[in-house]
Amino acid sequence: MIYIKNLMDGVDIFKALSSEIRIQILELLAKNQALNLNDLATRLNLSNGAITMHIRKLEESGLIEINTSVGKHGIQKICYLNKDKLMVDLRSRDVENLYEVEIQVGHYSNYQAIPTCGLATKDSIVGDFDDPRYFADPQRIDAEIIWLAEGFLEYRIPNYLKPNQTFREIQFSMELGSEAPGYNDNYPSDIYFHLNGIEIGSWTSPGDFGDARGTFNPDWWPPHLNQYGMLKLIRINNDGSFIDGCRISDVTLDQIQLDYKSELTFRISVTEQSVNKRGLTIFGKNFGNYSQDLLARVLYDVKVD
Repeated sequence: MIYIKNLMDGVDIFKALSSEIRIQILELLAKNQALNLNDLATRLNLSNGAITMHIRKLEESGLIEINTSVGKHGIQKICYLNKDKLMVDLRSRDVENLYEVEIQVGHYSNYQAIPTCGLATKDSIVGDFDDPRYFADPQRIDAEIIWLAEGFLEYRIPNYLKPNQTFREIQFSMELGSEAPGYNDNYPSDIYFHLNGIEIGSWTSPGDFGDARGTFNPDWWPPHLNQYGMLKLIRINNDGSFIDGCRISDVTLDQIQLDYKSELTFRISVTEQSVNKRGLTIFGKNFGNYSQDLLARVLYDVKVD
């Protein structure tokens, strides 16, 4: 997800989106995962020069990425969507009062893992499939994909606030999916979220997706396993708790009673009580379709004496 915290930060993106041709390019990439320049030019009936100009503007704005590959017909430029969601905060204020940290998905502080389960770095599986003991292996810190049929992953979020600062909003962004043996695109799973032990809501993942290869998956990752998830944005403030802008509960920051001394823990879980108990998978920056780990963002206010 691209998050524009104030309008001036988004000028390049807004300019890129001002062309109907560039909108059509984004639609084609969304439907086809990836296309080369010749494919795009043919489908849109554009010259090579025209398509190159439009692609350059989209790349400069950060909306797409371009990889170069060598094929039968020489070097090709392959275009991908960089992110599949764009969030613009029209009410943003004091945007300098914000910090964010990206936490590698293997840096959990507590866990429970019930098979099917496992974890992998960008280079290899950690230990063996379906053996929860390896969730305590020191190599798990480098894990960039983790899956479990039941249980939880809990992360400690640094609290950098000073005594004269108060929490306004906490956000979490991550790529998530269900967990099926192999993969199953139609495999709904209820995934719950907790902040400091308080349930802030849940989201039902539609499936454990494997119909197409994940954009950032390493070459060795087997095609019969889950390939990508969905990028989700969770926000909790004093209006309630939300996922992708939709309310998931009335739990507010005031109810959690946070201050500058508070420890922050964020838990992602699938429990016995879940109606759809079909596991979870979390993707790091070298797996799935989004080049990011667990992103935590804190917005805060400053008290003026």
